[in-house]
Amino acid sequence: MYQGFVTIAAAIPGLKVADVQYNRKQIENLIVKAHADGAEVVVFPELSLTGYTCQDLFTQQILLSEVERAVMQLLDSTRTLPIISIIGLPIEVGNLLLNCAIIIQHGNILGIIPKTYLPNYNEFYEKRWFASSQDLKPTEIHYAGSVLTVTAEHQLFRTPEGLIFGVEICEDVWAPVPPSNHLTLAGADLVFNLSASNEITGKQRYLKSLLAQQSARTICGYIYAGSGFGESTQDLVYGGNAFAYENGNLLGESKRFSMTPQLIMAEIDVEMLRTERRKNTTFVNAQRGETAHLNYTSETHTTGDSPSVEQLLKFRFVEAHPFIPSATQREETCEEIFNIQIMGLAKRLSHINCRSVVVGVSGGLDSTLALLVAVKTFDRLGLSRKGIVGVTMPGFGTSDRTYYNAIALMKALGITLREIPIRKAVEQHFADIGHDPNVKDVTYENSQARERTQILMDLSNQLGALLVGTGDLSELALGWATYNGDHMSMYGLNAGIPKTLVQHLVRYVAQCEKLSDTDESISSLLLDIVDTPISPELVSNDDKATITQSTEDIVGPYELHDFFLFYMLRYGFRPAKIYLLAQKAFEGKYTNDVIKQWLTIFCRRFFAQQFKRSCLPDGPKVGSVSLSPRGDWRMPSDTESNLWITECEQL
Repeated sequence: MYQGFVTIAAAIPGLKVADVQYNRKQIENLIVKAHADGAEVVVFPELSLTGYTCQDLFTQQILLSEVERAVMQLLDSTRTLPIISIIGLPIEVGNLLLNCAIIIQHGNILGIIPKTYLPNYNEFYEKRWFASSQDLKPTEIHYAGSVLTVTAEHQLFRTPEGLIFGVEICEDVWAPVPPSNHLTLAGADLVFNLSASNEITGKQRYLKSLLAQQSARTICGYIYAGSGFGESTQDLVYGGNAFAYENGNLLGESKRFSMTPQLIMAEIDVEMLRTERRKNTTFVNAQRGETAHLNYTSETHTTGDSPSVEQLLKFRFVEAHPFIPSATQREETCEEIFNIQIMGLAKRLSHINCRSVVVGVSGGLDSTLALLVAVKTFDRLGLSRKGIVGVTMPGFGTSDRTYYNAIALMKALGITLREIPIRKAVEQHFADIGHDPNVKDVTYENSQARERTQILMDLSNQLGALLVGTGDLSELALGWATYNGDHMSMYGLNAGIPKTLVQHLVRYVAQCEKLSDTDESISSLLLDIVDTPISPELVSNDDKATITQSTEDIVGPYELHDFFLFYMLRYGFRPAKIYLLAQKAFEGKYTNDVIKQWLTIFCRRFFAQQFKRSCLPDGPKVGSVSLSPRGDWRMPSDTESNLWITECEQL
């Protein structure tokens, strides 16, 4: 395990019913392959040494004796391998025959887990042959050259690297209170399920939903291996289902109905799971009183030097844009977010009995989104759009493209348009404070932002209106806002939305929302705004047709900063892990040096600019990451950043 990642495998071996030696060889082959591919733990299906469909042959002593012999052979063949293998088999324990999982490593048996819940309905009659762990008293047995105690007590296994896992078998997860509930509450990061579930129409969909929900509810990695081709088809067919879930998310799955052996691999982020549990007070409270017997494994893979991205994240997809919903869910998610913004503004207006808002409209993405939300809110409340006062305030760096887009959009939406140039007011201000306008420094830029905010605030007072803020989550993270300038408003409508998502929301509105009964140009206008380069437009620009000041040239690519922001706030990852994930996510797009450069800048700015976030106006949360000082993120403005910056510099 490195940086919290553990590599696991779920195996579907070739199988012949009751041919134990054939099955043993198939299992050995996949253990060796899983080890070669870097797996630390591999799980096989239920009763995989015999086949699940042996029926009354389970009562035959010759079969049970051959299983024990096969286990001894497996121990010999895996003596030099650090990989942990979990294999299904029948075992006699006193007067009981149990459907078990045996856990082996380095030629040793680490433990035996008996199945708890035995189906005895429809086509399944396990109670004809097997007893439940509920019928078991702790019993010492001599098995495969080892002396072991088999018990119904919940058992966990811990590796030297700190991974903790538990095991349940097939029907156990279908029970109202699965053993995995107790295992995870007692500390299991991962749960392995050895299964033999037959195929009927619609069952796989339900199974995947069940496993996803169990993984999410218990905040664990859930790895499932089900019987496949080779089981008897006398009455049933087994599809060879294997799945790996992480907190409800599917990381990998087998090919259903394959006639050849399969091995699915996945990297599960145990550190992330533990972070989620610590933050989830419901999970923490539910842990009270839960215990399990802890078994210790031998060493697993030794890492030596830090592994490369190619070595560590071979099987894991890392989304480069974690805030952006997948293509199949994008429209639905954007509609949901847009409506959260609408409801937030609608409540605020209703509460203060306000029928007018002021929005500074620059022709850029953020102000466009805020304006669109205001328009749909007024429509929803039955208010005239004329109560929306859009103010364009051209200054020294305003380009023709943004200016004319702002004017055209406000006219097309039918709101009240105000144009208030700021050049003369800012020049007078420079004269008042003795600032040379040829010195285009922070005073030069911030004076413009504060002049615009003063206009908007005073106009709001004059009209009895609410000033809607346009700044987004990414700008708040970087402090890319002028303190008491565009940093301030009466309601921060975009405060929960990162920059990479803003453009998708505007595009969604352009393509899916009806904004006018008469003007069909709004959609193309919005799409042009989406394609406009992001710029503060604060530096004098003689060429009004060109946008010369690029925000991303100054602070870095927003897609990188949003990536850093997501993993730092959502999961509390350290810079080294964020750097590793970014290497995987942006492979071929950004060099390691570029990622390191902007990650270091992100950490510096994030800590240094907290004072701006400590006094943010109200605004709606729309996703799992928020910087509200009243809710999700509370940090002293004078926090030291040495730990984070030092690690960045050492990457």
